[in-house]
Amino acid sequence: MSTPSNVPHPWLTVVMPSYRGEEWIGHALRSLAAEAADGIEVLLIDGGPTPAARDIAREFHDRVQLRIVAREDIRDWQGKTNFGVLLAQSPHVCLLSVDDVWLPGRAAAVRAWITTAPNAVLHLAPTVIVDRQGRKLGIWRCPLPTARELSFATVAERLLVQNFIASPTPVFRRDAWIACGGLDESLWYTADWDLWLKLSATGAVRCHPELTSGFRIHSGSLTMTGTRNTDELERQMRTVLERYLPRLTSASQDIEQAARASIAVNIALAAAAAGDSRGLWGALGSVLRLKPAATHRFLRDTRLLERVAPRLRARVRRSF
Repeated sequence: MSTPSNVPHPWLTVVMPSYRGEEWIGHALRSLAAEAADGIEVLLIDGGPTPAARDIAREFHDRVQLRIVAREDIRDWQGKTNFGVLLAQSPHVCLLSVDDVWLPGRAAAVRAWITTAPNAVLHLAPTVIVDRQGRKLGIWRCPLPTARELSFATVAERLLVQNFIASPTPVFRRDAWIACGGLDESLWYTADWDLWLKLSATGAVRCHPELTSGFRIHSGSLTMTGTRNTDELERQMRTVLERYLPRLTSASQDIEQAARASIAVNIALAAAAAGDSRGLWGALGSVLRLKPAATHRFLRDTRLLERVAPRLRARVRRSF
């Protein structure tokens, strides 16, 4: 581990899990360096078989308050992330995959979020979807009200229909993460979705309108490679739904119907991306059979067009 000396105690820790991240890590750290501010600690937890990503990261030591930890024994992103949060020295933490980026103004925005609502366990916001070259493809929004505290019921009734939270955006309290057990390491695809629901059950959530992060889509990302195993993907989505649906009492039937239709659509889209489009008509049928209230929830909460259109634009540009 390498640790800089004579640095202020951090108010925010950025945890970066990495495995063979050398292609992207320079972009991520450059975006952090552009937002450099006293008290932002960056923790790189690298499990790659070579020091390539760590060597690139060391070039930023004079611009970023950076700690580098080599953990080749931890292969999955969930384990590296949980380990990084335990090492964090600040009361608030956020995540940044090596292929995602911060946008100008994020440091100031996050500081304002925390100052305004220091007791909130989770801060959410929309994100910009970018392609391999960093070009904007669209905006992924949260279907949540802003400027007020949100209860678990308000968050969960929308979030159970679809995970609309891009991982580089949320900021959370470290103590809340530890108290709820952090990421479920048995869920390689839906662990973050499960986590946002767990955190929102422990205290107030705030949603903000600022665009402060870029979520990159490309052919090598987990969201693309992992979704090829559609049977396992469906199991993990159902696991999350069945864990948290019983905690809701209001309109749970409409929520369940919308959520199960959303799972069907997500599975069909994942299969289609892998070359098997046979399930698309069946998924469409599951949407058309929804009752009006469930249809409203599905359309509001899935953000389907916001998620699919950027991927289609990326394919047209051939930059995927």
